[in-house]
Amino acid sequence: MSIRKGLQLLGLCLGFCLLASVVQAQSTRLRAANKQFESMSYVNAMRAYEDLLRSDKRKDPTETLEAMTKLAYCYRMLQDTKNAERVYAELIKEFPEADSKNYLYYAQALASNGKYRDSQKMYSKYGEKQADDMRGRKFTVSYMDMSRFYQDSSSYRVDYLPINSKQADFSPMYYQNGLVFVSSRDEAGVVRRVFQWNQTPFLDLYFQPDTAELRRAVDPVRTGAVGGRNATSEESVDLSVEKAPLSRTEVFSRTLNTKYHEGPMTFFKDYKKIIFTRNNVSKGKYSKSSDGVRKLKLYIADNENGNWRNVEELPFCSNEYSVGHPALSPDNTKLYFVSDMPGGYGGTDLYIVEYANGQWGTPVNMGKEVNTEGNEMFPFVDENGNLYFASDGHEGLGGLDIFFTELREGVAYRGVQNLGYPINSDKDDFSLITDKTRQTGYFSSNRKQGIFDDNLYSFRRVCKQLNILVYDAKTKEPIALADVRTVKNGVNQDLRITGQDGKTSFCVDGNTEYEFKALKEGYGTSSVRFSTLTQSPQPVMSVSIYLDKSDNTLVKGTIKTEVDQRPAQGVQVTLRNEKDKSEQSILTGPDGKYEFEMKPGAPYTITTQKKKYTSNKEVIPSMKKGKSPKVIENEHGIYGEGDVFELKNIYYDLDKFFIRPDAARELDRVVAILKKYPDMKIELRSHTDSRATDTYNLRLSENRARAAVDFLVSRGITPTRLKAQGLGESELVNGCEDGIRCSEAQHQLNRRTEFKIVTVGN
Repeated sequence: MSIRKGLQLLGLCLGFCLLASVVQAQSTRLRAANKQFESMSYVNAMRAYEDLLRSDKRKDPTETLEAMTKLAYCYRMLQDTKNAERVYAELIKEFPEADSKNYLYYAQALASNGKYRDSQKMYSKYGEKQADDMRGRKFTVSYMDMSRFYQDSSSYRVDYLPINSKQADFSPMYYQNGLVFVSSRDEAGVVRRVFQWNQTPFLDLYFQPDTAELRRAVDPVRTGAVGGRNATSEESVDLSVEKAPLSRTEVFSRTLNTKYHEGPMTFFKDYKKIIFTRNNVSKGKYSKSSDGVRKLKLYIADNENGNWRNVEELPFCSNEYSVGHPALSPDNTKLYFVSDMPGGYGGTDLYIVEYANGQWGTPVNMGKEVNTEGNEMFPFVDENGNLYFASDGHEGLGGLDIFFTELREGVAYRGVQNLGYPINSDKDDFSLITDKTRQTGYFSSNRKQGIFDDNLYSFRRVCKQLNILVYDAKTKEPIALADVRTVKNGVNQDLRITGQDGKTSFCVDGNTEYEFKALKEGYGTSSVRFSTLTQSPQPVMSVSIYLDKSDNTLVKGTIKTEVDQRPAQGVQVTLRNEKDKSEQSILTGPDGKYEFEMKPGAPYTITTQKKKYTSNKEVIPSMKKGKSPKVIENEHGIYGEGDVFELKNIYYDLDKFFIRPDAARELDRVVAILKKYPDMKIELRSHTDSRATDTYNLRLSENRARAAVDFLVSRGITPTRLKAQGLGESELVNGCEDGIRCSEAQHQLNRRTEFKIVTVGN
């Protein structure tokens, strides 16, 4: 049984529907069992109900129904799926008209025990009784064909981690070069307090300092495989295998760990702040809700020289509902979390809240695309800003499964994808963390490979190789140095170059539709589609692309952000034939590049567009037929809302705010940008050095910003497009503060002007 269950359900017995209240005298034994149940002491309650139901003296069917319903629920809370299946089977047989939720819980227990056909029947009956709950219909259909959950099974290898203990270990999170995770182990060796739910120690945060050691410790030959070798869910790990010595797993923070639960956590990108889950506590005193339950809350703390200080409760927490399982977006501007607050879709839902300038916004439910009538929890956001989470409401293999969804503006716009076996199993699988390409990572599971309770696992992608061969269509000779672009869902991915043998290789994902486009100067482009929706038993696969000679022109380009000159991803690039009005369009990938083929005899235009960025349009003159084919290479820069540019040559003389000749030349560049993008609005931000008083410097910087604005207006820029902002000495670029001796050149670096793009308009 997992102590994690208390956190999983956020401290609540969610979704439990008991019998309608009946005014009657209860037997002494039932009252005693109910007392344990109501205090969430499920181990003691389970024993009491079992004793009661074994007694020959029980004759009251109402008491029998209540005892069996609560006994089954105890096993459910204790994650004893075999006994839960046994009791729910007896309950439904003896009381078929009892609460419809019993059919749902029975179906879930059957699935967790790998009995999918029987589970399908119970989901079907539940769907008949509760037509509004989509789980009955979805799981009934899903379990008709289980193959989709195993399509990618040979692409991953899963390994048990040697840092697991005899108690619960789960919810890993990257921290510096190691992992912080949640555990109920007791490093002191003496268990002084236990959680009454399941009689196990309370949860604390622990730290394994080196993930490289973990990778070395996992022996790919001698450690039991969980995936990638036709492994089954019944395989076990050889725990007797001698491993390389590991650094000692240590308590993460004696400041953060308390005598009650500390749970799943996340860190800001620079590791200077932590957000973590904890029982409701304020100044050392624990509080309960109006219904007598100690809820969970999120807390934030600062890292001060290696010590965690200033622990504060996040403002959207409440004594009346639980909030936990935090996950931050890569830029630290969005926090994802789990809550059972009113207004959700099911037991626990995923929420998102904005974070800006140290202030928290209002939490927003992530909607029915993500949340279900069941429980969604344990979110994680990867480097691309996409979401992983665990759910028992979306179709899966049983218990909690791990799901993935691509996010755009915080919305799941491509649906939810089950990661499938071997990352998911018929047990609870949750708390996955990974890199941006899902090549490696870690997750938690209570599958049978572990020794006790929840355990930590690592995974890595095993390459399924696809060879892409490019040939001359006429001679059948291989074409060297041809570009091969991978396109997935209309978005450019990798760009590869063929070798002398005309070949390049690629590791394919499962359950994916690909297009591979080959380009070479002097040839027309050609492409081939390849699908992994059905799994091939071959370890290496091949596709061929044949190119015909052509006098078409290749158009290549790179889109970069002007603010940092990095490749711009997600830009829609469209090449339009102005003669026949045909168009080709693509979204740029991580390299910001695009490639098109242009026929001779027609003029073309190429446009770039991305939300909240400037749009560009360029005319490409027509190429004459019969001319030697060539390659046109372009580079486009785009400006984004919120970008801040330092005007490096705009400096001011001490105590002055007039525009110097060198500054005028730099401001003329801004004039050119504003004339090119007539809907753009900017803010001129001026700074001073630290000499003189704060008040004087603020006034001086305001005058300098206004002088820059006046200069732009004199060059024909509409005043309503400009805003002056003086910041005084509040943002020095070096250490030249009051009392610090600096040269005149160092002080001048602080007397500068920037412009910030407020809006790009249409």
